[in-house]
Amino acid sequence: MIEAAIAFVLSNFTLTFFVLGIVGAFIRCSMLSPERKRFETARIFLGWFLFFSVGLSFLYNFAMHVFFAEMAARFIGWANSPFQYEVGYASLGFGIVGIIATWSRISFRAAALIGPAFFLWGAAAGHIYQIATQHNMAPGNAGIMLWSDILLPVIGFILLGWQKAAERKY
Repeated sequence: MIEAAIAFVLSNFTLTFFVLGIVGAFIRCSMLSPERKRFETARIFLGWFLFFSVGLSFLYNFAMHVFFAEMAARFIGWANSPFQYEVGYASLGFGIVGIIATWSRISFRAAALIGPAFFLWGAAAGHIYQIATQHNMAPGNAGIMLWSDILLPVIGFILLGWQKAAERKY
């Protein structure tokens, strides 16, 4: 039972890091005074999203594609290739930028969302193509990974818009 839970958490790392970020943001916001909560909530939620769903998630993706390339390829339903390392090092760059953006101004935060968003949406298109043409229903191709490739950038842009609106309001 515990082994299955650990496998689920690690195999669905995008969901895991997203949930950790949301929980962390709620905890952090609960520590704010009511006056500060009005000003800080949107910034905190975007910051925790950037740290977990961009920063740590892409660093995890880097490690999997570079150090565990054969396992990552099997999880996606592909054969291993040098392309794994290219995806890994792109993920390293996105992860570092996501972590730096956690404590940065909104313009840097926007940039930290744009690159990964187009990377993930491109990956989602590739997954959908593989499903349609190769019937590749591997968990790393057709499961939570596909949905997180589509939805996480949308959530990130919603949080960015929320922070921008909050800054204009106050």
